[in-house]
Amino acid sequence: MAATDIERGLSTAEVEERIAAGKINRNMELKTKSVKELIIENLCTLFNLINVILAFLVILTGSFKNLTFLFVVFLNTAIGVIQSMRSKKMVDKLTLLTSKKAIAVRDGAEVELDLDQIVLDDIIRLGRGDQIPADAVVVSGEALVNESLLTGESDLIKKQPGSELMSGSFIDSGLLRARVIHVGADNYVAKINNEAKYVKKVNSEIMNALNAIVRFASIIMIPLGLALFASSVSELWDAAGTPGDSALSWCFSELLAGRVPSSALLSTVGALLGMIPQGLVLLTSSVLAIATVRLARRKVLAQQLYCIETLARVDVLCLDKTGTITSGRMEVEGTYPLPVEGMGAGEGDAAVPVDTTVLDFALANVARATSADANETCQALLNYYADRPVEVSEPLSVIPFSSSKKWSGASFAQGSYVMGAAQFVLSDRAFAQVENRVAELADTCRVLVVALVDGFTPDGDMVGEAEPVGFVTIRDEIRTSAAETIGYFNEQGVTLNVISGDDPRTVSSIARVVGVPGADAYVDATTLDTPAKLDAAVDRYHVFGRVTPQQKRELVQALKRREHTVAMTGDGVNDVLALKEADCSVAMAAGSDAARNVAEIVLVDNDFASMPAVVAEGRRSINNLQRSASLFLTKTLFSMGLAALCIALPPYPFEPIQMTLINFFCIGAPGFVLGLEPNNARVKGSFLTNVLKRALPASIAVILAAALDIFVARVFGFNQLTLSTMCLLTSCAASVSLIWRISQPLTPLRVALFVFVVAGILTGVIGFPKLLSIANLSMGQMVILAVIVVFTCSVFFKLATMMDSLKPRRRHAATGFGRGVRVRLGRGGGKVSSTGSTAERFAKRVAADMAQRREARTVREAEVRALEGVAQAQPKKKKGSGTKRSRVTKSAQGIKVSMPSKKKK
Repeated sequence: MAATDIERGLSTAEVEERIAAGKINRNMELKTKSVKELIIENLCTLFNLINVILAFLVILTGSFKNLTFLFVVFLNTAIGVIQSMRSKKMVDKLTLLTSKKAIAVRDGAEVELDLDQIVLDDIIRLGRGDQIPADAVVVSGEALVNESLLTGESDLIKKQPGSELMSGSFIDSGLLRARVIHVGADNYVAKINNEAKYVKKVNSEIMNALNAIVRFASIIMIPLGLALFASSVSELWDAAGTPGDSALSWCFSELLAGRVPSSALLSTVGALLGMIPQGLVLLTSSVLAIATVRLARRKVLAQQLYCIETLARVDVLCLDKTGTITSGRMEVEGTYPLPVEGMGAGEGDAAVPVDTTVLDFALANVARATSADANETCQALLNYYADRPVEVSEPLSVIPFSSSKKWSGASFAQGSYVMGAAQFVLSDRAFAQVENRVAELADTCRVLVVALVDGFTPDGDMVGEAEPVGFVTIRDEIRTSAAETIGYFNEQGVTLNVISGDDPRTVSSIARVVGVPGADAYVDATTLDTPAKLDAAVDRYHVFGRVTPQQKRELVQALKRREHTVAMTGDGVNDVLALKEADCSVAMAAGSDAARNVAEIVLVDNDFASMPAVVAEGRRSINNLQRSASLFLTKTLFSMGLAALCIALPPYPFEPIQMTLINFFCIGAPGFVLGLEPNNARVKGSFLTNVLKRALPASIAVILAAALDIFVARVFGFNQLTLSTMCLLTSCAASVSLIWRISQPLTPLRVALFVFVVAGILTGVIGFPKLLSIANLSMGQMVILAVIVVFTCSVFFKLATMMDSLKPRRRHAATGFGRGVRVRLGRGGGKVSSTGSTAERFAKRVAADMAQRREARTVREAEVRALEGVAQAQPKKKKGSGTKRSRVTKSAQGIKVSMPSKKKK
């Protein structure tokens, strides 16, 4: 491009022409869902649909007092909408904190533009700290660029005329002008974002269990409801003297006449309401919503309610080095002076102070002298010497850092010093003398040599041969809390994998420092050029370097295929694909917009130390929900069993208003109190299995008690109101017994809760008999009721003891027993059996092979789509480059497409 074009930029007419052609930099970042989408998502659920249908049936009867169950539906929906809106607001706020302006040259003048005002071929000016808004090619100037958000590598990349700049990276130092070559969806960062725009299924055991219960209830309630309604209508038809040809024709004639069979409809709705775990859904939403509020106080944003539970169940945690273990800044690891004769005790003011080494004097003053355009290395030195007593000397001349020279320097009254890479600063003779020491220090850090020279030429070259005075080692700044946090996850038995785009040796050294087990063994991902190699590496290594965004995703997929629950942390665009694939994804607020928007958890203060708090909240939520859910599931199970019983022995004994008493005092109130207690115990076993073990005894006891109540009512001729009252009280007795059992060991809060439940039931039964449809029992009826209550409680405690004695099934893989033999180790001991005939085993193998091929095909298709997206985002290769498979690698000019190869040292 001609110099005049660089200085002039695009004209107004050229800009308008490109805008008309649609060549503008549209914002292609991942967006949060709209308010409308969030409301529809929380409103249109199977749970809400079932309750709306039941409410319509109750309205037909005119018994509006029995519509109180809709309050639970409203609360549950409101909690979901409010939490979703809160997360959206927080993420949108974080997005607005990032810079959204760029400087462009138009009509010979520099103008400030919004990012979506940039057009193709615009000349943009970029300086230190600026984020590159669109893919561009450098036309003038030089700069060092930080591409860690794109590649994961913390090394700075030199950019000069002809080099390409990738959107999403940052200018670390220098000043340049570049011509925009891609806009909008064609940008590299947009390609990566598009790969992440698929909907990830939430992997939540609690949510899966709730959905399974609701689906099961919705399926079984249709035949049970119809059968129960038909049975109740038949009972009413008999009571009316069997008019008409049949109960069905009589029912239709009643409906046509405007007379709704209210008692039959209400009893049916009461039974169906009991089958829906309304309170459990509300409790789950409330407990997790409260957990998100608690985490928000710790500067942790949970964008999905169920991700808190998922993180508590994680057994593999994949960590991104840059931004997670390290802060993204550089720090001085140490200084290593060499003996220098005659330099510490000069004469007069021109001498280096006796109490200061020549190395410290040179480092501190060269860094201060070149601080006007401080890069990461210079900034690390400034921070290191900020609180160290090193004399400040006025520079006589300053040589800024140059990527071509690979060193910077300055002259003082005490001498002239240079600082840079040893290979570029020292002569071959001098470098040979210190080469072993440099190699030793370079194993874990970046090494710079400091040398004394005679001075500098007017062109900025060194005069005389450089004499080394010492070394300084620079490394990524490790977060102070990283080691403690890593130790916490080690204690919890979580496997830790460090996955980074940086040099594997650097990643390994940092992983060793913070205590990652197995950090000594590492692998360079550029060698994992086949799916088989990558899959095998997952079982062998815990430190992965030079990993591309697609490989990060493939590593997560490989872990999930091994039935691990995987969490992934990251902050860059290069982490987005893996974040979307992980069961639980955690992003830093200071990272890219794309990473924040796809993550379930955002660490607002960018502190990895907040992770244990998230795990603790998850454990409290899961353990308490398992205990409280048994109360809710008890009602669901006994309602189903009782409905089936009442098909043969109609009518259903409960009215909806009576279920409200049970829902509040026997289920809701104790469930919420127990669900919010502190509980940091480790999560054990399956959520649904643990809940069923507690709920089944109470459900069976209630069904047996109801059967006895119905039998006694038929034998002694008790009316429907008396039967309903007896069933209500026996059900409450079983529920109170369950509350007593799950409240062990007793605490003052649990004792108060138990007293509140008993007092509430008695107050409702005695104080509001008309509202709750309670009969006035005679002395004989009360004695019979007392006997049934004692029987119910005895059955419950006996069954509960039996359930507690059941040991969890142990699963062991057995080999070497011969073909066709299966070995199982269960609760009662071992069992050896046949795996079936040869034909059966062959059929199973064929089915397994077909399933494996389908999975492999899906993985290959996803890989092809990912590679196509990245290939389109990369600079096109010249003709004649061959048909070899391309990879995303790093070069001196930045990101390019090339064959896998190790970085030259």
